[in-house]
Amino acid sequence: MLQRFYPDQEADSAYEIDYEGLYRRGYRGVIFDIDNTLVPHGAPADDRATALFERLRRIGYGTMLLSNNKEPRVKMFHEGVGSPYIFKAGKPGRRGYETAMERMGTTPGTTLFVGDQLFTDIWGARKAGLVTFLVKPIHPKEEIQIVLKRFLEKIVLFFYHRNLRKQGTVKN
Repeated sequence: MLQRFYPDQEADSAYEIDYEGLYRRGYRGVIFDIDNTLVPHGAPADDRATALFERLRRIGYGTMLLSNNKEPRVKMFHEGVGSPYIFKAGKPGRRGYETAMERMGTTPGTTLFVGDQLFTDIWGARKAGLVTFLVKPIHPKEEIQIVLKRFLEKIVLFFYHRNLRKQGTVKN
């Protein structure tokens, strides 16, 4: 039952993923959550985010920002990185992910998703058939409803990591 929330991969940061290697494996689009995935909650795009999106464009990726936030917040971040966006995405519903792929001209088999929350980001992306990367939240300060979800995420991640250890795919 908990497997529906398990990410395909984990990374310390969205900035440390081997996008070049993934491109060589056939991936052509990357959908990103914004808050606590690319920048602290509510922050504008910084130099690191801008450089990442420039790098992704040079590699050949299409990108899309997918956020449950309202448009002013998402648009502010978009203005710094130049990536198209979908606001009020309704994550974990599938429709936002599907719309993002339609706009990028990609399919579930050629699209990656990068986010920091299991119950919205990862679960929704998995329902849409995407390969998922769970990254560590950038900043510990979060809204109360997210703090409560983080507690439940720790339980899911405990079982996820235990399962990986049993399979021998993670070091203790």
